[in-house]
Amino acid sequence: MRVDPTEKFSTTLRVGFAEASAFATMAGDKNPLHHDAAFAAATRYKTPIVSGPQMAAQLMGFLASHYAAKGAVIGHDISFRFHVPIPVDQEITLEWAVETVTKAPHLKSDVVVLRGRILMADGKVATTAKARILVGETF
Repeated sequence: MRVDPTEKFSTTLRVGFAEASAFATMAGDKNPLHHDAAFAAATRYKTPIVSGPQMAAQLMGFLASHYAAKGAVIGHDISFRFHVPIPVDQEITLEWAVETVTKAPHLKSDVVVLRGRILMADGKVATTAKARILVGETF
């Protein structure tokens, strides 16, 4: 599989309160900002927020699914930066853009570096990411 070095792809989603609380529970995150609407209402956020691990998982899952539909993909190195919290029940956009593609014949794949981000409905950047993945025909 050949990766387009100019490729960009995105999707939108909405994380509801029940989903955010359930994910945080599975991740072992007991922060009441993810579970208790009354507690969250008394904070600067005024509403429950989605956990960082959930947003990281959404970005990684979207990236992996995009390339897995075309061939083999393995995550190699992914980092995240959380700029602002994401309130529950808000539509967000996940985006990835290819930065570089380097042939790696010894790995039978391409090394693809991408930049990702999550945008809130008002266009504010909530999360940024950088990923290095291996994309090939098979592994």
